[in-house]
Amino acid sequence: MHETTRLAGLLQERISDRIADHRRDLEPLGPDAVPLLDEAASFLTGGKRFRAQFAVLGYRAITPLELDGETISPELDLLLDAACSLELFHAAALIHDDIIDRSDTRRGRPSAHRHFAALHSDRRWSGLADHFGVAAAILLGDLLQSWADEMMQGALDAIPDRAAAKAARAHFNRMRSEVAVGQYLDVLEEQQPHFADDAEQLERSTRVLVYKSAKYSVEAPLLIGAAIAGASDEQEEALADFGLPIGVAFQLRDDVLGVFGDETLTGKPSGDDLTEGKRTVLVTLARGALPSGPRRIFDDMHGTPDLDREQIVMMQRTIRDSGALDRVEEMIAQNVALAGRTIQLAPIQADAADELGKLATRTSLRHA
Repeated sequence: MHETTRLAGLLQERISDRIADHRRDLEPLGPDAVPLLDEAASFLTGGKRFRAQFAVLGYRAITPLELDGETISPELDLLLDAACSLELFHAAALIHDDIIDRSDTRRGRPSAHRHFAALHSDRRWSGLADHFGVAAAILLGDLLQSWADEMMQGALDAIPDRAAAKAARAHFNRMRSEVAVGQYLDVLEEQQPHFADDAEQLERSTRVLVYKSAKYSVEAPLLIGAAIAGASDEQEEALADFGLPIGVAFQLRDDVLGVFGDETLTGKPSGDDLTEGKRTVLVTLARGALPSGPRRIFDDMHGTPDLDREQIVMMQRTIRDSGALDRVEEMIAQNVALAGRTIQLAPIQADAADELGKLATRTSLRHA
């Protein structure tokens, strides 16, 4: 636990330092740019840092790394940059995701586009507040992606082993492409006038889950960290075999929280996925278990933005009574168990394997 706390502090300190550097670099642009930079700093304060933790453990799976010392070694220094790059990319993805989903909140505070819309209204600027909010948030997300790329490249430039740097860059590039296309598939899915047949819909929902979130939440950070450490093909394959099922479990938990989560813990309204019309694995399994009459009622309500509390509770009860929630919990447990068996047989550092198992459990059993 001490190492986890130490790492969290190092990550936040590094992110804050980099934002301060960018503030100084952008100072010539004048005071009008300050609200954008303030929101960048605010958005990147706190958070679970799962992706950064998986990147560090990916490195430690290949070679030992000292985290408890007073000084920061060159290896840890460049690894912190790479890990923080993933957090910057994640923040950008969340900002853009909130725009796409029209989400008003994130982590218990206004989402970035709502924050900028409120700023527009408070300052009594001309034009449409909502349009300004969306435009500013898009640009903030773009800015964070630019900083993420800069930070990752800085880390990779410091790696003596150029083959390792090239491999890590390839994983980072692939991750970014897969997230963007996965997000598009998610948006496309919501535009379909009807659900597909049960089996096809489950396959489509699973594909979105894997490429929009699962691979980039666990597998990609692990592989980036491992590649930086000079992992062999066999080691990378073993980490991927562990990372994907944990990533799937991670996103399945997100799907559960998107329907049943406690707003005081998640920072988002309970039932958000229902009002947004998300065709998640949880929703797909629930529909598949319903008779035609209740299914039609469920479909009519699903994706209605102004559902009242009573309607949301009714849909939650329908999902629970269908057995879909129990099935998803079983899927989470099965994926975690599969990953646990895989990592214990992997040709990696034993202490890192144990830490990966613990982190996998935390990510799959979380309440926020």
